[in-house]
Amino acid sequence: METPGSDNSKTTSGNSAIDDTSNPYFLHHSDNPGLVLVSQPLIGENYASWSRALLIALSVKNKLGFIDGSIPKPQGNDPNLHSWIRNNNIVISWILNSVSKEISASIIFSNSALDIWLDLNDRFQQSNGPRIFQLRRELMNHVQGVKLLNSHYQMEHIMSFLMGLHDSFSQIRGQLLLMDPLPPINKVFALISQEEHQRKVGTQLHSSSDSTSAVAFAVRNNDPKRTGERGSYTSTSRNSGNYKGQKKERPFCTHCQYHGHTIEKCYKLHGYPPGFQPRQRDTHPNSQSAMHHPLILHIPLLKLL
Repeated sequence: METPGSDNSKTTSGNSAIDDTSNPYFLHHSDNPGLVLVSQPLIGENYASWSRALLIALSVKNKLGFIDGSIPKPQGNDPNLHSWIRNNNIVISWILNSVSKEISASIIFSNSALDIWLDLNDRFQQSNGPRIFQLRRELMNHVQGVKLLNSHYQMEHIMSFLMGLHDSFSQIRGQLLLMDPLPPINKVFALISQEEHQRKVGTQLHSSSDSTSAVAFAVRNNDPKRTGERGSYTSTSRNSGNYKGQKKERPFCTHCQYHGHTIEKCYKLHGYPPGFQPRQRDTHPNSQSAMHHPLILHIPLLKLL
């Protein structure tokens, strides 16, 4: 038989173990039933994150054994029975504070924190297959929503860009608007840029053609065969045979103010040769009549030479 003294010794040893801070039965003065261990209550679909957060909080409190079955309920006259009941009820209170009102109403009559934990796990823990299916479906809906939003914004950008074009691009703008579906904005911009580049090339080719025609016209005007007909070279050049196709300035006399000879060979200053028959000159020394008959002026000069 156990004596009363032996019962007192067991109680004393049990109380000393409970007072140890490393003992799961130890309760700190802050471990009250109104304590909330997680920030987001359980609503069903967030069970995975909720259970993870609660496990971390209970491990800090050194109370994981009350929900994983590692601390079973003492039997009979075990001195730790009262401490187990206190800790079990504390853990139940923390769980009730961490779930929604609807879920709390379905578990409030359970007597064991372990039973509540297993019940929540059976109801809300999903296998990988259904959870993956749910996540992928949500992701697909999200992607489709993003695509619709991007398509709407792209349409707005295309319309704004086409409306801002000059009227000279009306033809290609009409072609783009007839496309179904409309090309992306970068493709529209590339087509407009290509059209603008082709127009610049066409303008440069037209300008180059005009420049070539002008050069050809200038070459024809500078042709010595043509300029000779207008008296653009002197008799000295024709006799010497050294004419290179370059237009030379006609000699000018500063004494009589006439073209065709210099002051060194001026008849008025040095005298006329025998048998010279003067001809009637135009009153304007710069007139075009002298240019049309240059040979008449230079025949006497050649006799002197």
